[in-house]
Amino acid sequence: MMLAFVGNLIMWVAPMLAIITVIITVHELGHFYTARACGVAIERFSIGFGRALISWRDRAGVEWRIAWAPIGGYVRFALDENVASVPDEEDLDEMRARVIATEGPGAELKYLPFKPLWQRALIAVAGPVANFILAAVLFSVIFATIGERATPYSIERIVPGTPAARAGFEPGDKIVAADGHALPGLAELQRYLALHYDAPVVFQVERGAKTLALIAQPTATREPDGFGGVQVQGVLGVLTRPLGTWSYHRLGPIEAVGRGVGETWDVLATTTDSLGRLVTGKVSLNQIHGVVGMARISKAITQRAISDAPRDLSEQILGVLINLIGFTALISVSIGFMNLLPLPVLDGGHLLFYAYEWIARRPLGVRVQAAGYRVGLALLVGLMLFANLHDLPLMRVVHFFGSLFS
Repeated sequence: MMLAFVGNLIMWVAPMLAIITVIITVHELGHFYTARACGVAIERFSIGFGRALISWRDRAGVEWRIAWAPIGGYVRFALDENVASVPDEEDLDEMRARVIATEGPGAELKYLPFKPLWQRALIAVAGPVANFILAAVLFSVIFATIGERATPYSIERIVPGTPAARAGFEPGDKIVAADGHALPGLAELQRYLALHYDAPVVFQVERGAKTLALIAQPTATREPDGFGGVQVQGVLGVLTRPLGTWSYHRLGPIEAVGRGVGETWDVLATTTDSLGRLVTGKVSLNQIHGVVGMARISKAITQRAISDAPRDLSEQILGVLINLIGFTALISVSIGFMNLLPLPVLDGGHLLFYAYEWIARRPLGVRVQAAGYRVGLALLVGLMLFANLHDLPLMRVVHFFGSLFS
């Protein structure tokens, strides 16, 4: 029983913690190095939260630490005292007087609150940008080392009464793009349909020597997502036949970087589109997943990679790493995008405050900032609770904890 518990713990928790720690550490490094380039005084950079296990100081006096709770990390700027990290005019005057009294005139210019507005905005946006860069790098590594998967197929039959039949699809057609997004294989078509349904889609279709534009509206259907949950996705109504077996085509360095950037952009565009469809009610709230859902998915990815790989241990480890690298890239884009949302507790909230300061020529009042911070935090915590309660309803909680000891 103890071995089963340890096995489940490794499958569920270890991959998730590794992914979250890497993504958030890179996010905070984006803030850190941009702030350092702008000459901002920094007190601490921590990998993990809580009491330090290891700590040291660099030549600039920054404390680097590895804390005991590996669930992310943070960067702390000097004079970062305000709950929303954006002091108002009264706080700024008090800070300036205090710094000048203790360190002399001009010393205040090294602190974040006294930096030019464009530098503060640049530091705020650097974290999400770092997440996008991380995703592009990870995708590029996959394309350069493993390659791009090719999944050739042919359309064998059109199901009567389906969106494909109404749009005029015919057997032998080859779908090459949808709404301008390239669909080189069956996997890409399935992934696109997973998020686009109940709305018209313009498909670019090759029919012999001709290229046609057919408009179809995929219908929504509920199917198992392969990770223990249910996935709502679009159905076009075409029956396909694979042509040969899946193969991987390794890309050159320049082409791999281009594809990595393109893949990151596609994921970001899909995330933006999905949020819009969620707000308008075109996507079910069941598509929101929290930490528990991410843990379940990371466990399923690990198990699937092991089962699909040969018996050789090194091949199994490589399969796990490849799958988790791709999953990490996807989550990195999502976290970068989420941090740009205009909630005061996120980077997008700082940008919102900076936009007000740019327009009004003065910072927003600290009381308004604090109230906005609390509202933003409540919304964020509420969303996280909803997502995790959705991932683990009451009966699943019982089965979850029971499985740890089975």
